[in-house]
Amino acid sequence: MSVLPLVLAGPLQSWGSASRFARRGTEHAPTKSGVLGLLAAAQGRDRAADLSDLAALRFGVRVDQPGARVRDYQTAKHLVTGTSMPVSERFYLSDAVFVAAVEGEEDLVAELYRAVRAPVYLPYLGRRSCPPARPVDLGEPVDGSVEDVLEGQPWQASRRWQRQRRWREEAEVELSTLVDAAPGERRADSLRDLPLSFDPVHRRYGLRSVSSGQVRIPNPMFRGAAVPDHDPVAALGGS
Repeated sequence: MSVLPLVLAGPLQSWGSASRFARRGTEHAPTKSGVLGLLAAAQGRDRAADLSDLAALRFGVRVDQPGARVRDYQTAKHLVTGTSMPVSERFYLSDAVFVAAVEGEEDLVAELYRAVRAPVYLPYLGRRSCPPARPVDLGEPVDGSVEDVLEGQPWQASRRWQRQRRWREEAEVELSTLVDAAPGERRADSLRDLPLSFDPVHRRYGLRSVSSGQVRIPNPMFRGAAVPDHDPVAALGGS
């Protein structure tokens, strides 16, 4: 199988899976529906187009920099009547970085890679108000699995985050992952973020089984313990 690695980084991101009415929440990591929506938009697909080929892709995400959860209040007016709508709460992830990967047939994955390199519609991170801070592709598709990519990609957190003291003292960093669970896998959680239709008249999402885990990757900031290259008591003389 072929895997397309992606990096999702920006000042704000929002990945909702259970938003209702005036409260629009966000998950702590990108949703499958959000990332597949980004890829479908890059291809230029109509919102009412068939999504079965994209929904069949295996999906995984790694939390390289968790960011901070922030809340915003927004007002709006009805497009037709002009009446004021209720004030809504909208939640975002600020200053977060994720590595995502989609796995599938080589031809489809290659097509998605070409799309993100030259998108028909510009990508955004969950909501149109959340543009990415860098190109979303991490290079050409690779052979293997989602797990291989999440274990093999270098740490994508910002240099400021990597320079924090607690990271500098470790040769490896442990990062959380969330991957499509295998059929029948125990201890899997469920998310309603499997896109069935993006049609604005009737958006539909199905349940997806996900498996949480951790991976350890090399820490580029680690320099090892400093070893003195002299005898600290030499100045005292010896017998």
